[in-house]
Amino acid sequence: MEWLSFITWNTDPVLLRLGSLEIRWYGLLLALGFLLAYSIFHKMVTREGLSEKLSDKFAVSLILWTVVGLRLGHCLFYDWAYFSHHLLEIFIPFTETANGWKFTGYAGLASHGGAIAIFCYTIWFTYKNKINILWLLDRLAIAIPIAAAFVRCGNLMNSEIIGTVTQQPWGFIFMRLEGTDECCEPRHPSQLYESIVYLGLFVFQLWYYFKHSKGEVLAGRAVGISLCVIFIARFLIEFVKKEQVDFEKGMFFDMGQLLSIPFILLGIFFIIYSSKKKLIYHPAKAKNEQNPQNQK
Repeated sequence: MEWLSFITWNTDPVLLRLGSLEIRWYGLLLALGFLLAYSIFHKMVTREGLSEKLSDKFAVSLILWTVVGLRLGHCLFYDWAYFSHHLLEIFIPFTETANGWKFTGYAGLASHGGAIAIFCYTIWFTYKNKINILWLLDRLAIAIPIAAAFVRCGNLMNSEIIGTVTQQPWGFIFMRLEGTDECCEPRHPSQLYESIVYLGLFVFQLWYYFKHSKGEVLAGRAVGISLCVIFIARFLIEFVKKEQVDFEKGMFFDMGQLLSIPFILLGIFFIIYSSKKKLIYHPAKAKNEQNPQNQK
């Protein structure tokens, strides 16, 4: 593969400029990922008996909760030293500069915070509406990886979350980082690694779902697989990813890896639980806004 001779990456993160308004690739890919995940999730749950009204209510609220979780995750886990003195900037898309307030968008989102928010809201929603939580989590586990894949592509377009220096022929030279220590050296495209894993997971989960759509599915198996694949991949890829914040320098396991461990353990628990309990449900028998039928 020597013919590759590294990949020069100089993509403008701004897709379109309309005066002072900028439409960025990241925002577009984030929105497209959420829309595609929502469409897939909505089709699955309404097909299995959940009303469209309840499905839409859950999806819209979950997206809002996820965005809040992504933002809080970054502020609390990665940059609390700064945001503890700039609490307002956690919630507004502006940053205070010497020349006043500047619109920056929400520059800083952490996937672990989003995952925590998803679990918290799903627990509350299923309890309130008397819906089987494993059934809903399994459906989310099928749809969410495609959104995660799009988000990592957005990170690539932003030339952010870059990898460590590599001599592999597929290494990326991020020209947009000119003037920094990261410029002009081929680096692991860690964003692309994660995106490929998430896309592969999505394809597998969708295939597995349709393969068993007329039969019996182990409740909790899909969410267990997704948690294990996503966060094991995240844990391993962190080894070839440049540290995101200064306090990670010198750490054997960085913050992303430490935060991934509980989710990996939770995924293992779901997989074991789905096998030992033999809890299975038949999607075709689900009634409108009721729990799918479980058998042991």
